[in-house]
Amino acid sequence: MPSKKMSVRELSSIAIFAAIITVCAQISIPMPHGVPMTLHTFAVPLAGMILGKRNGTLASLVYVTLGLAGVPVFAEFTGGAGIVFGVSGGFILSFPLVSFAAGIAAERKTKLMCITWLLIGLVVNFLCGMFMFCVVHSGHVMTFLIYIALPYIPLDVLKIGLVVALSKSIKTALVKSKLLT
Repeated sequence: MPSKKMSVRELSSIAIFAAIITVCAQISIPMPHGVPMTLHTFAVPLAGMILGKRNGTLASLVYVTLGLAGVPVFAEFTGGAGIVFGVSGGFILSFPLVSFAAGIAAERKTKLMCITWLLIGLVVNFLCGMFMFCVVHSGHVMTFLIYIALPYIPLDVLKIGLVVALSKSIKTALVKSKLLT
């Protein structure tokens, strides 16, 4: 099957969303166990909801690749393999999957199915984060749940609500302004 060539507009929107994810990463609250609370988990599903499965996933992949290469795109202007394979790396590595799930969510006809797919993305994010956290800390799942999951879940659910509330109007505005097809 021949691959579809990407337009300059698509490439630009992927780059812009990688930059949006980077900016949202800098809006962070340091936490005691090394995993900061950030707006990543708002921007990553937003990319999938607005750009779709393929391009939203590509925007997240660009972001992760830049950070892995050492560009300071992660929270608190950090970057490099040490971050990706460190305590918060599982969360970061899951971002393309989260964007993909959000892209699926955007295709759903009902709000319930949309929210379900966004929650699936959030669960994947937490499972990947838990795996890396437990490996790095040689810790137990219960430690992760108490110190990492419980404090973050309410805010992450709120972010999903904001993604649902804002994504359609943002996408409509971008299409009307011809910044998005």
